[in-house]
Amino acid sequence: MARMKDIYTSEVAPALMEKFEYKSVMEIPKLDKIVVNVACGEAKENPKVLDAVVKDLSTITGQKPVLIKAKKSVANFKLREGMTIAAKVTLRGERMYEFLDRFFNLALPRVRDFRGINPNSFDGRGNYSMGVKEQLIFPEIEYDKIDAIRGMDIAFITTAKTDEEAKELLTLMGAPFAKE
Repeated sequence: MARMKDIYTSEVAPALMEKFEYKSVMEIPKLDKIVVNVACGEAKENPKVLDAVVKDLSTITGQKPVLIKAKKSVANFKLREGMTIAAKVTLRGERMYEFLDRFFNLALPRVRDFRGINPNSFDGRGNYSMGVKEQLIFPEIEYDKIDAIRGMDIAFITTAKTDEEAKELLTLMGAPFAKE
């Protein structure tokens, strides 16, 4: 699956260099990492839920997730410090490009009434975050084998300095942004 990285070096990088008139190739923004996070509040009552979350995340990303513990106690949520409440995966290198390719070309088109991803979800520093309502959009997940529909947050961390550069980078890499 080195295809996406090859596309970056042969098409994306030269196009960005030309558009933003960088003086050095080191200035060209790159995709640094992709973080996929699944928070599950019901894990505090039923720890077995996390096993299903970990299984789904590792199936989707091809990498073992890290379990996240609560940093603070919140009485209203019946949450104590140290309880495991989420799982996340940080993708870099080949796995990152493979996930990006599958996400943009296979998973997102399977979303019901999909008209493109929100072009306004940049953080001001060149990173893009979005939420997915259900894990079923990924072809690896079998409908019959899931216990509950869970959403996830996906963050694309780039080396871009501005949102405009990051948007152009993601667009050239195949991100289906909604028309404004």
